[in-house]
Amino acid sequence: MNNNQADSIVVSNVSSAIVTAAKGFAKRHKVITFSYVYGMSILCAIVLIGSGTKLTFDQQRQYNQIMNSIDLQAEYTAASKYHTSYANYYQSKGWFSCDAHCQHYKSIMDRRKSEWEEIKAEGNARMSDAKSVAGLFSEVGVTEVKDSFWDYFNSGKQFAKRQSWWDALFMGMRSMSRDESFIEYGLKMLMQVLINFSMGLIMALVIFIFGLWGIISSYQANPLTALFFFVSAASAAFAFVSTYLFAIYGAAAGGVVAVVKMAESNMRIEAARGGGGGARVRNGYVERNRNRPHYQ
Repeated sequence: MNNNQADSIVVSNVSSAIVTAAKGFAKRHKVITFSYVYGMSILCAIVLIGSGTKLTFDQQRQYNQIMNSIDLQAEYTAASKYHTSYANYYQSKGWFSCDAHCQHYKSIMDRRKSEWEEIKAEGNARMSDAKSVAGLFSEVGVTEVKDSFWDYFNSGKQFAKRQSWWDALFMGMRSMSRDESFIEYGLKMLMQVLINFSMGLIMALVIFIFGLWGIISSYQANPLTALFFFVSAASAAFAFVSTYLFAIYGAAAGGVVAVVKMAESNMRIEAARGGGGGARVRNGYVERNRNRPHYQ
């Protein structure tokens, strides 16, 4: 049996093991499997159909009319007054005390904060009315949810990249002190990168799902429609993050296998160059002939 046939048998066995493990996981965790399959179907529908239904002329007119009625200048002015009053209060208070002068600025700050929150609440109410005109499944609603997901997803990736850079620095310093080989350092770093991306993207998914209901409730949809949209969006996000992580794990595993096969090939070549009495390859390792004369 040559090396190619042996490699084909190994790949076939590994593939069979993966398929068997996937079937067993699907049978044991039906809810997770259903969520993944349903989420993938939602993603395919978004790709094929598009991002929500387009607004009609009347919906667009009503939506723009309500959104234009929001007084952004008043909210900006109220926010500026609050921050100014907070700065005055912060400068007047002591470490652990607040005298009459400080209490005066504190009362002003509380009043400015109440005015700002009142204006924000009025603006949010009008924005919610405009969203209710557009509808939850409109291009406005779907685009808002998609933008929220991408913001959290990109934040999770940025977290993983920053953490991986720090890990590469400190793990490299530890490897130099321990005289570890480059291969050992590379494998440890690869595992750490996978852990960082898993943590970052899973945290992003959880935060997105927690904030999803707030976006849905702002559209004033009926409970059944809101629940259906929540389940669909959460499942689609779960399916996308899971597929992304599976792709990363698969690429990492393929890279490790390619490096191992390359190392085995190099050892076979070195063994062949050394001659039959000099070395031989067994189970991927080069074994030297210890019974050779001392002058060879």
